[in-house]
Amino acid sequence: MTTVAPAQPAVSRLRTYASFVRFEHTLFSLPLIVAGVFSVTGPALAAARWAWIALAAVGARTMAMTLNRVIDRHIDARNPRTLMRELPAGKMKLAEAIGLLVVSTALYIVACAALGDWYLQVAIIPLAVFTLYPYLKRFTPWCHAGVGLALALAPPAGFAAAHPEFVGSTAALLIGVFALGWVTGFDIIYATLDEAFDREHGVHSMVVWLGRVRALQVSWLLHVVAMVALAAASFVIATAHGTPDPVWTAITGAGFAGTVTLLWLEQNWAEDVNLAFFKTNVYVGFLVLGTVLAARMAAGGF
Repeated sequence: MTTVAPAQPAVSRLRTYASFVRFEHTLFSLPLIVAGVFSVTGPALAAARWAWIALAAVGARTMAMTLNRVIDRHIDARNPRTLMRELPAGKMKLAEAIGLLVVSTALYIVACAALGDWYLQVAIIPLAVFTLYPYLKRFTPWCHAGVGLALALAPPAGFAAAHPEFVGSTAALLIGVFALGWVTGFDIIYATLDEAFDREHGVHSMVVWLGRVRALQVSWLLHVVAMVALAAASFVIATAHGTPDPVWTAITGAGFAGTVTLLWLEQNWAEDVNLAFFKTNVYVGFLVLGTVLAARMAAGGF
């Protein structure tokens, strides 16, 4: 009989770290970064530059979630829903979290430096957004826009990394507007899980401020804004060089329709946050990327 060896401590700690930063949620941002890269025609990127873009994205995403978990650890310790997160549950020490923050920040900065001096100079902007966002819930019901802004930086960042001349950024900025509306809207849905706790402990959210029904209406409005922004971005990309190819235009429309459908489902499944937030959202970014790639093909290719 074959005996399966127990997991090594190092592997177990890596799993804990991955759970701590919800590493799988990187799938929200990476497709948006790639969409920004392909939002305008440009020369093919070298493999090394793709690697630095990916490392910058992973470093930034890990840094953002670690900051969120460290800053919110005392709130998480009082909330029954979040009590079993790694820091309040004692599965990770604060020193480990700080170490992960240092490593991920260093990775992000090194990757920015490798991309070029300008990228290093503006690296502080995402860091400032990531640091500010967790504190917003202590002061304003518009706190959801903080995480929306963090994801909205992804498409322009991808564009900037691939196109140092910064020509033709309109579509990337529109995809950023899509991300802002999409993420802010689903963060409001997510906040419905903590309505009672937030009211009792003075934590601000759109749900606490407006009530569940009206907050979800705001969420839907934000998703409509996201749809309009994606439609505009697709149009800008597809018509960049004149009349677009009709076949690829139809495929672009199908990708857009799929994205709209997922956003609609998120709203209709708002009562089941696990289904609306975790299982539906992961596909949105890939559909957006597919829509952008199809629009690029409609315009004549890459």
